[in-house]
Amino acid sequence: MKYFELTCTAYLKNDITFKESFEVVSKYISFSMSKTDALNKLHQQRGFKYYSFGNFYPIEKEKVYKKGSTYQFVVRALDEAFVDVLKEVLRKNIDNPNFLVLETYKKTVKQFFISELYTVTPTIITTDNGFFWTMEKDGDIMKLQKQLHDNLEKKYKTFYGKELQTEQNFIQLLEVKNKVPQNIEIKKDAKRVRFFGNKFRIIPHEDEVSQKLAFMALGAGLGEKNSFGGGFCLWN
Repeated sequence: MKYFELTCTAYLKNDITFKESFEVVSKYISFSMSKTDALNKLHQQRGFKYYSFGNFYPIEKEKVYKKGSTYQFVVRALDEAFVDVLKEVLRKNIDNPNFLVLETYKKTVKQFFISELYTVTPTIITTDNGFFWTMEKDGDIMKLQKQLHDNLEKKYKTFYGKELQTEQNFIQLLEVKNKVPQNIEIKKDAKRVRFFGNKFRIIPHEDEVSQKLAFMALGAGLGEKNSFGGGFCLWN
């Protein structure tokens, strides 16, 4: 297994608040994808996109990314062709009112042993009743772990075209790091929409299948709404 990572250096044309930033980066990536036939097809289709992205960094203490400054953001994907095409599109200096990508750097990451996963953007899970999973509204950790596992297993099956023989949930230990739900806010059909999620520390099991699913979380994101910035992970 591998994933492919694109580190992008962005020059900001305007101040962007932390609250706005997920939508700004997500729309920039989506707009870039719309400029090529191959990526536009992926952008339009329903289902998994097999990529995730992190927010601007470094994070400003005032939670405002400042006009005239440069920041980096990272896009990860399972499909190398996706990253290669996106890299070329971003290098064409797409006209955008918020920021300009100055340079991109691609690297290939082969599967490695993962001791811990950390989600640095809200991880979003929708429960059976249509609500987002939060400790306050649900609190069922076992249900949460099952949905996180099932989501990754489906991503693996649909991307690689083969089943995993799972004997246990890939999560050995899960810790909810936030005291109140985190959210990603976007504008959709002229309305503001909030996706509520949580930040987790996860210790995966050491067996082969669990490690594959943990690696899948790094490459394609953990949970849902990855193309909006949900579930971007770091590791230890």
